[in-house]
Amino acid sequence: MLPLYKTIPSPVGELILVARGTKLAAILWENERLNRVRLGPLEPDDDHPTLKETERQLLEYFAGQRRRFELELDFAGTDFQVRVWQALLTIPFGETRSYRDMAIQIGQPTATRAVGAANGRNPISIIAPCHRVIGTSGSLTGFAGGLAAKQFLLSLEGQQSLQLAF
Repeated sequence: MLPLYKTIPSPVGELILVARGTKLAAILWENERLNRVRLGPLEPDDDHPTLKETERQLLEYFAGQRRRFELELDFAGTDFQVRVWQALLTIPFGETRSYRDMAIQIGQPTATRAVGAANGRNPISIIAPCHRVIGTSGSLTGFAGGLAAKQFLLSLEGQQSLQLAF
């Protein structure tokens, strides 16, 4: 069975929601880098219950009415990647962590770069909040949706003081 998808508008551009069975498998960006997330062929389905519920919760988040998502997630990646993505889910709304903090949290304090690489391949952007991971200096670095989208999401969550890194 092919993964199903639905495209929705958002304040950070069009988002492509992808479900595998009854679980959310991905949220992709409008200008997604080819093969950042490997899903294979997708089939459109605007009425899939998981995709409709994801859309509802994202709209609440963008309206400032939701701080936590309540969705079943289907992370597909290496064991290391999945550990990093699961750790993203522990970062509270309105807070940030450095890549080093994340490496320490997963028990691999010397794996800062590997954490960054896994973060960059996070298939479920926004909900697994990779936008909350920043450089040790407090700068905004790397984001699949672009640094402007990362700044928007952090501002939405009350983190206006962070600086873009160029």
